[in-house]
Amino acid sequence: MKNSGKKHPAKDGRTPDKDVSEFREAMEGVIPLPPHGRIPHNSPRLPPLPRHLLQDERAAVLASLEDPIRWDEDAEYESDASFIRPGLARYTLRRLRRGDWHIQAELDLHGLTKLEAKGEIVHFLHECRRRGTRCIRIIHGKGLRSKNREPVLRQHVRYWLMQQEAVLAYVQARPVDGGSGAVIVLLKGTHR
Repeated sequence: MKNSGKKHPAKDGRTPDKDVSEFREAMEGVIPLPPHGRIPHNSPRLPPLPRHLLQDERAAVLASLEDPIRWDEDAEYESDASFIRPGLARYTLRRLRRGDWHIQAELDLHGLTKLEAKGEIVHFLHECRRRGTRCIRIIHGKGLRSKNREPVLRQHVRYWLMQQEAVLAYVQARPVDGGSGAVIVLLKGTHR
């Protein structure tokens, strides 16, 4: 049979043109999938912060970290390997020591000077608070490669952490997490 170019109605009386127009009408506003068949998910964006606010906060915190430990007293100054804010249960320290909290972020200070380490800690704590991170590890090193094979940053880092209001507690890391060369820190939660 020869096609005369005429569209023949289906048994139910509908024409192909009507079907096409109804289909297009039903699909109006539908976005087709990309050719690879995957839908990209947008990751949640962090809230924007004014650059000057960040710079001012970092400068204020850095200036507030006074350092009573002189360079020649490092080996003699020995503070406790843990710290907890007044009012918090001592049980918090036991939980930190046992590793009950998952370490969400870490900062490695190997090879940094005291001043560089102080700046990195301020920036790191600020970013952790901004992201809602609660449990972190700061690796200050054991001092095995330093002069006299003594830890250079250990006491400074611990003292600086005690001065930070965002720090609730810290303990010396378990051997698997760095031992005497690191501290595990618990930060205040953020209220959103």
